[in-house]
Amino acid sequence: MEQLVLGPFSRASGTVRLPGSKSISNRVLLLAALAEGETRVENLLASDDTRVMLDALAKLGVELERGDGNCLIKGIGGNSSGAFPVKEADLFLGNAGTAVRPLTAALALSGGEYRVAGVARMHERPIGDLVDGLRQIGAQIDYELNDGFPPLRIHPAAIRVSAPIRVRGDVSSQFLTALLMTLPLVSASGPVVVEIEGELISKPYVEITMRLMERFGVVVEREGWARFTIPANARFKSPGRIAVEGDASSASYFLAAGAIGGGPLRVEGVGHTSIQGDVRFADALAQMGANVSVGDDWIEVRGVENDHGRLKPIDMDFNLIPDAAMTIAVAALFADGTSTLRNIASWRVKETDRLAAMATELRKVGATVEEGADYLKVTPPARLSAGAEIDTYDDHRMAMCFSLVSLAGVPVTINDPRCVGKTFPDYFDRFAEVARR
Repeated sequence: MEQLVLGPFSRASGTVRLPGSKSISNRVLLLAALAEGETRVENLLASDDTRVMLDALAKLGVELERGDGNCLIKGIGGNSSGAFPVKEADLFLGNAGTAVRPLTAALALSGGEYRVAGVARMHERPIGDLVDGLRQIGAQIDYELNDGFPPLRIHPAAIRVSAPIRVRGDVSSQFLTALLMTLPLVSASGPVVVEIEGELISKPYVEITMRLMERFGVVVEREGWARFTIPANARFKSPGRIAVEGDASSASYFLAAGAIGGGPLRVEGVGHTSIQGDVRFADALAQMGANVSVGDDWIEVRGVENDHGRLKPIDMDFNLIPDAAMTIAVAALFADGTSTLRNIASWRVKETDRLAAMATELRKVGATVEEGADYLKVTPPARLSAGAEIDTYDDHRMAMCFSLVSLAGVPVTINDPRCVGKTFPDYFDRFAEVARR
């Protein structure tokens, strides 16, 4: 197994230009594919997740030209059926939830025979609530192995919308995103309504979906976070050009490094104008005592100004920013008391069971950790253990989060560092540019 030793470091400062957002990149790629007209996508993230989406779209007959950081996509919206030209395909989508969920919905409405599969972990990540929602309008989808989980077999079906589609919102917001992005493919005599059962989690990610759909000409109306309406005869139309903003989740590692390592550390590509909810991570750092400045397209963080130089512990609901919350769990190692991260049950169904994984790895560096069904309490040690070997569980965020341990002045070993290729292939090179001994 490949390993990477980081540190010991004690400072972090500099400027980082962020790669394109994963969440925005894969949404834009699918919307551009479904739209009428050609779309030039700029600052596109180059990663495993976007690669599997691009490969799948090409396999489904979407014409596209890939460039360095950009892609030209000829949408299928001008087709008479408004669906994918290729009617039979076997798609491998790795562990990309932002590809599996929306593509499943699009394929179910495309009138073909398709198989959707991924890596072993993807076959443990739930998709049953989305399938149930699609079946309500006539979709024909079978589970190949275990009910409620990929791989899936999708068959041609007569799709009809005669009543609101009901879908659970408390497992993953990607189920709602998948429906909203693909229901304009349906021929309906009136508006199409989606109703949410239970509490909708990760609302900022749904906001991203709606904002991007608006860029492609479809305005979704919502009543609170419980009812969403797509107007009759809605169709996606290319905006011509769209630039992907920087990845706010990836920004969290560098912002935390600035808070821990003194800074100033600036990230460019997100700021006041960002449509990503994870920019709120900066607010959490401010609550922990870090000095935070925000511009339209940048965020800068400096360390705390107190006698002991340690962050303040935090007790916060992280339901809205679950991905960035992982970085807070590691930043809590540098606080002067116990931090509590609440309402993070969605961690259980991500690339790994992140609650269990985070608790295990935090203990390796000396923390006292209490793991609950939907919360994590982290009490830092007086000094972090040197030389801990961090298992990453094929989870990019585990690897990137625990790089911050090296800023405690102790070395840390990251097992399987290449797993960051899912969203940020050159992360460790960029981290090395700002970390100081």
